[in-house]
Amino acid sequence: MNPFSSGTRLRDMIRAIRACKTAAEERAVIRKECASIRASVSDNDNDYRHRNLAKLMFIHMLGYPTYFGQMECLKLIAAPGFPEKRIGYLGLMLLLDERQEVLMLVTNSLKQDLNHTNQYIVGLALCALGNICSAEMARDLAPEVERLLQFRDPNIRKKAALCSIRIVKKVPDLAENFVNPVVSLLKEKHHGVLLTAIQLCTDLCNLNEEALEFFREKCTEVLVKVLKDVVNSPYAPEYDVSGIADPFLHIRLLRLLRVLGHGDADASDSMNDILAQVATKTESNKNAGNAILYECVETIMSIEDSSCLRVLAINILGRFLSNRDNNIRYVALNMLMKAISVDDQAVQRHRATILECVKDSDASIRKRALELVYLLVNETNVKPLTKELIDYLHVSDQDFKGDLTEKICSIVEKISPDKIWYIDQMLMVLSEAGNHVKDEVWHALIVVITNASNLHGYTVRSLYKAVQTSLDRETLVRVAVWCIGEYGDMLVNGIGTLDLEEPITVTENDAVDVVELAIKHHASDLTTRAMCLIALLKLSSRFPVCSQRIKDMVVQSKGSLLLELQQRSIEFDSIIEKHQNIRSALVERMPVLDEASFSGRRNGSTSIPSTSMGSSSLPNGVVKTNAAPLVDLLDLGGGEEPPPPNTNSMMTGGNFLQDLLDVGMSPSSSQPVTNANQAQKSGTDVLLDLLSIGSPPHQNGSSTPHHDDILSINQDNNKNKTLVTPLGSLSSPSPMVDLLDGFGPTPPPPKNDAPAYPPLVAFESSSLRLMFNFTKQPGNPQTTEIEANFTNKSSNVYSDFVFQAAVPKFLQLHLEPASSNSLPGSGNDSITQKLRVTNTQHGKKAIIMRIRISYKLNNKDMLEEGQISNIPREI
Repeated sequence: MNPFSSGTRLRDMIRAIRACKTAAEERAVIRKECASIRASVSDNDNDYRHRNLAKLMFIHMLGYPTYFGQMECLKLIAAPGFPEKRIGYLGLMLLLDERQEVLMLVTNSLKQDLNHTNQYIVGLALCALGNICSAEMARDLAPEVERLLQFRDPNIRKKAALCSIRIVKKVPDLAENFVNPVVSLLKEKHHGVLLTAIQLCTDLCNLNEEALEFFREKCTEVLVKVLKDVVNSPYAPEYDVSGIADPFLHIRLLRLLRVLGHGDADASDSMNDILAQVATKTESNKNAGNAILYECVETIMSIEDSSCLRVLAINILGRFLSNRDNNIRYVALNMLMKAISVDDQAVQRHRATILECVKDSDASIRKRALELVYLLVNETNVKPLTKELIDYLHVSDQDFKGDLTEKICSIVEKISPDKIWYIDQMLMVLSEAGNHVKDEVWHALIVVITNASNLHGYTVRSLYKAVQTSLDRETLVRVAVWCIGEYGDMLVNGIGTLDLEEPITVTENDAVDVVELAIKHHASDLTTRAMCLIALLKLSSRFPVCSQRIKDMVVQSKGSLLLELQQRSIEFDSIIEKHQNIRSALVERMPVLDEASFSGRRNGSTSIPSTSMGSSSLPNGVVKTNAAPLVDLLDLGGGEEPPPPNTNSMMTGGNFLQDLLDVGMSPSSSQPVTNANQAQKSGTDVLLDLLSIGSPPHQNGSSTPHHDDILSINQDNNKNKTLVTPLGSLSSPSPMVDLLDGFGPTPPPPKNDAPAYPPLVAFESSSLRLMFNFTKQPGNPQTTEIEANFTNKSSNVYSDFVFQAAVPKFLQLHLEPASSNSLPGSGNDSITQKLRVTNTQHGKKAIIMRIRISYKLNNKDMLEEGQISNIPREI
């Protein structure tokens, strides 16, 4: 027989395909077989139609297109015999889905088969309808399915219940039609029918509030009785799984009781006894028993329950934590995280077991247990829990140290009884896992240290001892260097010694040795070395006997390949050698930093104020006015009134830390230095220019990059730009001169000559409005900055909001990310998105673009399109 004729059996085609050695050979076999099937379809060959459809289904499962065989399914379904219908319905479920228009043609055949006298044909129709039912088919065939719920054969009733689930999900309005018929199914003895009926009840409760109330009143007692019968039923081999009678029915019943008992005290009270019986009687040495216990615990935690039953449920979870199966322990940890908000004290009893899970070899269990420990921490147990976690930090895996360190730092910051305990715990973390600590953590530690004035001596001595053996811990070295620079005199003189300290002797040279080791350590990065230079500058004033040694160390960085270190070395050397008269005032101790404002900026709650001409915005969100930083720092404002303590001025604690520790501030922040003579008196100008080396940077109005935090370092040393520090500016093309020799006039601030354009309604529909705001940079008329504002005119919330645009070839378009992907209704808020358009034919052709806006409304995909052609040509 020809292996590619329509009479070829399915097994012969499969054998031919499996004999192919390459993908190309397989495609050739499939292509020839499809051609043969097409010819048979064209000839309307009835003899081999069922065989051709079987081969098409196999070809479809291999991933090849079989759309040409869809009508063959309908012809076989319309055939009178059961074998043809079986192949036809199987092909219908496999080759088509509910989105196919061809499916509309099969509705009449389904209706006839649902009323067929042969129960097996009725079962085929119910299976097909339950798999590919569309909303239109559900409305047409719901009465037949509802009638079949009372059919004499239990298999048909079971399939009708499953089909009903599909129908009510497709058309929730039909849910009320199935409420009364399903009640009678709950009294079935056949477990298959009972299982599907319970699932149908659960879906009806989730879809319809009236159905939920009806089942609470009519079915709660019935379901409790069914569950009791299942729990106490004798051994039945057809339902037994590991010695437990039908665990699947157990679980479905518990889930339905959970839905009925949630928020209803009467229904919850009626099921308390059976839940307690399930929790105590079910064996936990088998996986089926553990599954039932887990569902029972989840039901107990969801219903309106007494505390005794909840304690029983949490104790079951505690037993799960001792199980050897990692999956059971993982789900127990997940459930305990939910239970902690319900009964914290019951979960606290299993704290020791949870801590052991933190040390588990499985990474997923470790992380989940660590999150649970974080939720368990309160004022009474913070010290023992933190001690346990820090002890484990010494022996934990490197991959886990990052997560463990983050949680320990969060616990210490969230709940700390006193500042000395906070400092001790943070020093232990920095000493053990300093390289895993994030920048904001040690920034916060510095803020706390500045606020603990009675612990300055204790802290600097503790850091001095810790850094002796942990020079490879980057963050520990930074905090130690900072504290030695600030409180080095306390370290040497033993000021502020506490009773719990062991006395140590430290000389000036010992303190300088620590900084020297840090700056020369091979693992020290740019930030650490820059902080070391600042600490050396401060120690040169605090330790006059070491001034020459410190100067020699500072000079060594003049030849650094890193421009930042080179610049600071030159400036600090000039201060030490030439400007000793102001050095002590310049390097005074940092003022107390405001913990509340720092925490607000760290959490993102402090809004960034808008700035105007004559001011610049710092990365930490504080407006820096055109007053010189050194003038404010030394309080030499020429008799002017100081700003209020709570205003965003240079006297805030955050800006002191910015001024003294920020290395590589943006050039924009140096403009107040060059413009100081416009705001201060002549004496102020002398102090301003006293510490500036080189000519000031030109003010070209260009934007400068901002930095992420107050201690960040600009490492972009490869570009020809001016890097500015708080002590002045260094411009490489300019000669090295001392500005004490004279003062030149300060150039006026640049004017903004960019023309203003009125806003434009670019697109508007019944539900959306799109506004364009235009800006241009002076000297670059071809480039237009557009700020798009989207406003929702309807009362609904639009989610997954996406804006797309296309432009002709003479335009170049760049889209930046939108401010949000959710658009509130009624115009309460808007989404903004910035566009940059470059018009290569500016003045000749106007900006035009096609736009597409997609979003979801009530989980339905919506799409709006339009063309914007009303933008003036001069833009």
